[in-house]
Amino acid sequence: MSGDEANGDESRAVGRRSRALKIAGLTLAGVLVLAAGAAGWAYWHLNDNIKGVDINSALGDNRPRKATPSATAEAEVLPTEALNILVLGSDSRDGAENQALGGGDSGGARSDTAMVVHLDAGRSEATVVSIPRDTLVTRPSCPLEDGGSTEVAHNAMFNSAYSVGGPVCAVKTAESMTDVRMDHYVEIDFAGFANLVDALGGVTVTTEEDIDDEDSHLTLEAGTHHLDGEQALALARTRHGIGDGSDLGRIELQQQLVKALLTQISATDLLTDPAKLYRVADAVTGSLTTDTGLDSLTELTGLGRSLQALSADAVTTVTLPVVRAPSDPNRVVAEEPEAGELWASLR
Repeated sequence: MSGDEANGDESRAVGRRSRALKIAGLTLAGVLVLAAGAAGWAYWHLNDNIKGVDINSALGDNRPRKATPSATAEAEVLPTEALNILVLGSDSRDGAENQALGGGDSGGARSDTAMVVHLDAGRSEATVVSIPRDTLVTRPSCPLEDGGSTEVAHNAMFNSAYSVGGPVCAVKTAESMTDVRMDHYVEIDFAGFANLVDALGGVTVTTEEDIDDEDSHLTLEAGTHHLDGEQALALARTRHGIGDGSDLGRIELQQQLVKALLTQISATDLLTDPAKLYRVADAVTGSLTTDTGLDSLTELTGLGRSLQALSADAVTTVTLPVVRAPSDPNRVVAEEPEAGELWASLR
């Protein structure tokens, strides 16, 4: 082979390698562009999932004092001040999935689960206070979206606040009965809770007695069970199949579920499984309503990052101390001075 032929073959080989590298480079660039586009779409989708309610503007300044934020030297330092969050589980029937899980119509949503989540300063410990829905309270006058307001109601069930005035009235009623500032509001519906449990791969709970509740459609023998989303939701709604059939028995089951969810989240390394992380995030945001201080993915993520030192073992669950209401044996009222002392510890 002559030198010219050898040089020609080498030039052609170099040309093929160059074209191959160009194709590989263009392919990689395309993948990166698509990945960036997918990430951008995922962020937009998750962010768009969240529904926000401007509670601060609706309630104004006539509220309990807000905790003083801790000073931070840099903007990147995560907040560590104490925080109180009103968390409601709504039995809204909006949408086919909620109707399938809960039945009923879409016009009578109630807050069947109510918890005040108190994060201690430092956010490495937390207290979750469950408020029985049957607790009789003085429901204050609440502003409505049409510019009007609700009437003050004495001896009203706590969960009626959400029914008559939505999240704004739920927050105002909670603050009125506790004299504790609710820094944030979070609401999740039937479908959201069930989807979250499924996205996490289920939760494990241990029941101390057999459960057979025709209303929640749950039948379980006493013992340890790994529940999927629909079963976990049924457990959260169970009251007639356990104990005396009161709301207090259901609250105990809900508190077990809170701990089980925290344990499952801790045991699931979401950062190493982007697909599962997305499913969990989609489940959480897809059925979430918050105040405007948490209604973006950035704000929710910031809150989550500030809780990275919080473990399930550092979460204390308690129920508001109550006694049977003198006016109605089927209702309860806050027991004093125990209830007042509990709320004072959260300020």
